[in-house]
Amino acid sequence: MSDYRKTPEALARLTPEQYHVTQESGTERPFSNAFHDHKEAGLYVDIVSGEPLFTSMDKFDSGCGWPSFTRPVESDNVIERRDTTHGMIRTEVRSGHGDSHLGHVFPDGPADQGGLRYCINSAALRFIPVDQLESEGYGDYRRLFDNNHEENAS
Repeated sequence: MSDYRKTPEALARLTPEQYHVTQESGTERPFSNAFHDHKEAGLYVDIVSGEPLFTSMDKFDSGCGWPSFTRPVESDNVIERRDTTHGMIRTEVRSGHGDSHLGHVFPDGPADQGGLRYCINSAALRFIPVDQLESEGYGDYRRLFDNNHEENAS
């Protein structure tokens, strides 16, 4: 899979919450979303474009109520923008090809893993379990999990 883009068909499949988060830069409620406490090994992709964003190996429990990651799986697939909404200065992260709002990145992540915390809305993500990577068109990413499948799932 390599033709990652936003299509009218993909947008039509979104739930109202997924649309609000990804297309209107919304935020879902903390602690009551699909992936904040998800521990299965696999790949998280953009719900709109399908582009690979994060792996379970880089996921950690930050206590914020949303899935948190230390780094993107493909740096070109996650872009950063200055966000001055809500009276704050933050760094928004969006998918590189689908232009979906994902969440924000903060400099308070684990110091031993680069110090970043990508705080991501579950509504912006689709999860591909390791055993389905091939059948879903993400076989190239299987190698990331081959040696670390069990020990790095979090």
